[in-house]
Amino acid sequence: MGVMDWLKTQTTNAKDEVKRFKSKNFMEAVTAGCALVAYADGIIKPEEKAKMAGFIQRNEALSVFDMTKVIDSFEHHVKSFEFDHSIGKAEALKSIGKIKKKSDEARLLVRVCAAIGAADGDFDPDEQAVVKEICYELGVSPSEFGIE
Repeated sequence: MGVMDWLKTQTTNAKDEVKRFKSKNFMEAVTAGCALVAYADGIIKPEEKAKMAGFIQRNEALSVFDMTKVIDSFEHHVKSFEFDHSIGKAEALKSIGKIKKKSDEARLLVRVCAAIGAADGDFDPDEQAVVKEICYELGVSPSEFGIE
C-alpha cells in the first residue's frame, strides 16, 4: 500500500469515527428521551421499548451503533428513574440538552419521543407533558409538533 492509499484510508476511517462520535450524543439523547416518555406513567411498556429499538435500527446515523449499546443506554436511564425519579429526569434532560444546538436532531428527537408516547395506542396527557418538557429543553416550540 502506497502512502497516498494509506492516507486515504486513514482519512476515511477518521471521517467514520467523527460521524460515529457526533451521533453518540444523538443516540444517548434518543434513549434518554424515550426512557423519559416511556416512564411518564411509571411503567415501561414493551411496545415503547420495541418502538425505540426499531427507530434506532432504521435510522442511518444511529445504525452504526451496536444495538446492545443502545439498549444499555436506554436501560441506564430506566434504572436511574427506578432509583429516583428526579435524578432519572435530571440525567435524561442533561443528555437531551447536548443536542440542543443541532435543530434537525432536536426536532427528530421530539418526533421520536412523540411516537414512543403513542406506541401503545394512547398518547396520554402525562406523555404529552413530558414531550412538551423535552421541547422546552431543546428550545423548540411544542406547537410545531401539535402539542399544546
